[in-house]
Amino acid sequence: MFLTKNTRKKAVVVFIIIAALIFGYQIFFKKNKTDLVLFNVVKGDVTQEVSETGQVQKGEEIDLNFKTAGRIESVSIRAGDKVISGQELARMDTQQLQIQLGEAQSALNVIEAKRDDANLSLDAARQELADTIATQNEKVDKEYKDAITVVDDVYLNAYNAFAFMDLLKRTYFTSYPTQESGKIFDNVFEIEKVIGVIEVHVDEIKKGFDKEKINSALDELGDEIIAVRNQLEQARITIETSSYRSIVSNTDKSSLDAHKSNINGVYSDFVAAKADISLAEVIAQAAINSAESTVYSLENQLDVDRDGLYESQVNEARLRVRLLAEQIEDATLKSPVDGQVARVNKKAGETAQPADLEPVISVLPLIPFEVETDIYEEDVVKINVGNPVDISLVPFPDKIFAGMVVAIDPAEKIIDGVIYYEVNIVFVDDVPQNLKPGMTADVNIRTGLREGVIIIPEEALSSDNGKKTVQVMKNRKIEEREIRVGLEGSDGMVEVLSGLQEGEKVVIRQ
Repeated sequence: MFLTKNTRKKAVVVFIIIAALIFGYQIFFKKNKTDLVLFNVVKGDVTQEVSETGQVQKGEEIDLNFKTAGRIESVSIRAGDKVISGQELARMDTQQLQIQLGEAQSALNVIEAKRDDANLSLDAARQELADTIATQNEKVDKEYKDAITVVDDVYLNAYNAFAFMDLLKRTYFTSYPTQESGKIFDNVFEIEKVIGVIEVHVDEIKKGFDKEKINSALDELGDEIIAVRNQLEQARITIETSSYRSIVSNTDKSSLDAHKSNINGVYSDFVAAKADISLAEVIAQAAINSAESTVYSLENQLDVDRDGLYESQVNEARLRVRLLAEQIEDATLKSPVDGQVARVNKKAGETAQPADLEPVISVLPLIPFEVETDIYEEDVVKINVGNPVDISLVPFPDKIFAGMVVAIDPAEKIIDGVIYYEVNIVFVDDVPQNLKPGMTADVNIRTGLREGVIIIPEEALSSDNGKKTVQVMKNRKIEEREIRVGLEGSDGMVEVLSGLQEGEKVVIRQ
């Protein structure tokens, strides 16, 4: 068969197109083909640091406060005492925390002991949730029913006060018009108006058990009770004027005082009823949330092997033990530096709050210098009083000095349109004798340390709607898995709280 000239030309064109497509396909896919990079999940340490430059300044008194509120158990120093760095100055009552720590440690021991004998029951968790909802709703309903009784009492006492005031008016203030009688008439009129409003609330909430209507009534009832009380107080003043002091009998004066007392009593009951409802709802929601969380956790972890599930529970229990231990450690107030106690403002038995304007103890450092540095707003949230610091002084480049964060200014600074917060750092090491204010200091603030925890590189993480996920290589297949993370290290490593166990392999995202 012979090809014409045009046919041969078309065949050549088709061949060139096919060759180009094949060549382009190979180049494109060869270029985009990447080998998976895997990371073997291990246990290690995670350190988080914030680095900045500051200036040496003259040292001032260091004000010390507890990080949490509580009752002070002991104060072991007095003003004028010399102290050394790390010395205990005061301690909070940690009895409850110790009990909780013991319970948490016991729970951890139980989980570790049962790791090889896991027997989860989702049905039991669901039943627990149903029971919790029923129990908590019953408790909340009881508080609402008690509130209805309080509303009835408010109406009854307000009406009794009105009846007495009306009798008082007719007994002493109808003979002839006076300025005082006009006031009493106004008092009676205003109380009667308030009773009408209260009666509407009573009728409304008795039509059916409607929590929204009860809340609406309670929201307005406080002002109505106060209005009745104010009218009674005004009437009491009126009957003590010179014109009526000797006319109104002592018995009626005592009766008026009794009605005032009754109104004050129902107002206290009203305030307590609102508080009881709020507390019951908060407790109920917390209990329900906890039960729902248990069900959710079991439902979403049933497809994970039992070793992995229990490893996650072990990590959670260890975290609780660690947090409680940290709280107990924070309950001891220690001197950050060598120095002298300048002031002691609290004593054993008193309550301390972190926000107290007056510090618990003030210490004058032996070393009369500190470092002031401005920290960017994104980093300052990582820093806490007590964080250790490595300080490098530009004039003394061969030595690293130990320091500690002692204060974080709550007021912001705006520098070139950027928000910063001043952080004060004291030296806990001896400093050179020729150190001077104004010298430049580079500081590395160690804001977090986790030792012996599950860690992975930050590059293995993916975030979506607040959830953290990783790709896990399992049986030569990649599965997406949600995990919980803790401390994010400055070296790119991240603490894993749950969802992974040592020895698994995660994909490093390119």
